[in-house]
Amino acid sequence: MSQPTRLPKDATGLLYDLEDRPDFAASLVGAIQHVLASVVAIVMPTLVIGKALGLGDEIPHLISMSLIVSGIGTFIQSHRIGPVGSGLLSLQGTSFSFVGPIIAAGMAYKTTGHTSEQILALIFGLCLAGCLVEIGISQFITSLTRIITPAVTGSVITVIGLSLIKISFTDLIGSEESSSASGLTNLAVGFLVVAVIVWLSVLTNFWLRIMGVMAGVGIGFAVSWSLGMVDFARLSSDAWTAVPQPLKYGLDFDWVYFVPIMLVYVITTIETTGDLTANSVISGEPVAGDIYLSRIKGGVLGDGINSGLAALLNTFPNTTFSQNNGVIQVTGIASRHLAGYIAVILITLGLFPVLGSALQLIPRPVLGGATLVLFGSIAVAGIRILASQPFSRKQIFVVALSIGCGLGVAMVPEVLKPLPTSLGNVFESPITTSGVIAIVATLLLPGDPKETASRGLTDRRE
Repeated sequence: MSQPTRLPKDATGLLYDLEDRPDFAASLVGAIQHVLASVVAIVMPTLVIGKALGLGDEIPHLISMSLIVSGIGTFIQSHRIGPVGSGLLSLQGTSFSFVGPIIAAGMAYKTTGHTSEQILALIFGLCLAGCLVEIGISQFITSLTRIITPAVTGSVITVIGLSLIKISFTDLIGSEESSSASGLTNLAVGFLVVAVIVWLSVLTNFWLRIMGVMAGVGIGFAVSWSLGMVDFARLSSDAWTAVPQPLKYGLDFDWVYFVPIMLVYVITTIETTGDLTANSVISGEPVAGDIYLSRIKGGVLGDGINSGLAALLNTFPNTTFSQNNGVIQVTGIASRHLAGYIAVILITLGLFPVLGSALQLIPRPVLGGATLVLFGSIAVAGIRILASQPFSRKQIFVVALSIGCGLGVAMVPEVLKPLPTSLGNVFESPITTSGVIAIVATLLLPGDPKETASRGLTDRRE
């Protein structure tokens, strides 16, 4: 079977391809922008879980470990150590899909009088067991190509981008309690960031283009500071160093709480497949054939291995992030060799929490402006996948149901209230809902007769 040809740089708009090695300056600038785009998403699930479960003094350590494991996992995923990893520039971090089931398990344990340490022991035991499910799925993921089709992955990626836009606009306004005056100021700062990123990204100058995200955030931060929106007092309450302590809280397990987390591991396999497909599209790499399938298999296996490492080092499961796909598209740097720089930065932020907390000083409207561009780019990548395939009637309905249900859950989450709590926690993520609906529709809807006949002929030829 002949391999699909990669798109030339002129067609992708890339400055550096997957295997190119940018010089130190370009690599460092590109890596910093990936970190800026992802660091909040890396630490936010941990922060949400910690506050919901009242973990108090344990939260700083958990956040530090999330950054360290994210750095290690990103290096493994991008450099592909043996069969582990996609070999693409893929950042790792905790998916928000895990937040619901983890909080549900922790709250159930908390109400029975368990301490914070015992709650964390249960959570990390469940997550360590769950990673074995994803590792197992990775071994036959390539045989699921008739199920995980471009219609499925394109729909999921589109929903990923569109559903994240809500986060961007929530950050743009600053908070729900913002007054009209402060709300206008927040919007002005946020859209200043948008304007700077977009303007620099469409210029032909190499350095201005790759510095688009960083320059936008930097200018937005400076303006916010001048307006009194930055509170440096928040730095003083953080510890200066953090040391990894494997199995600090021990491990525990309970089947009752394992099932929802196991289901999320299965679902995030779909997310990873979609994110890696989007990464391949943006990077000008194949999205079909042996190379593509090998990357999907290695990427899912990498997620499983990295999630196991996360549990051992006291943080939550790792999955392939979608945020950095937008950074690749904006900067034009798809080189996987940036992962080493990204890993060093993230691990350093984890070892020295005060540095990570400094990034948390960036006002929400500034982050909202930056992520608006990045998340919109992810949705565009999904649309590109959908547009690259001829649509049969079946695929039309697969896409319609997937996107419709995914965005429906995002806009009207109350629709899940009649479901059992554990099931509702799983499907509260629009990405999860979109992926499950797409796969079920692909399995149950009858195919177009001409398409089925053509597929059968192709199978006999192969």
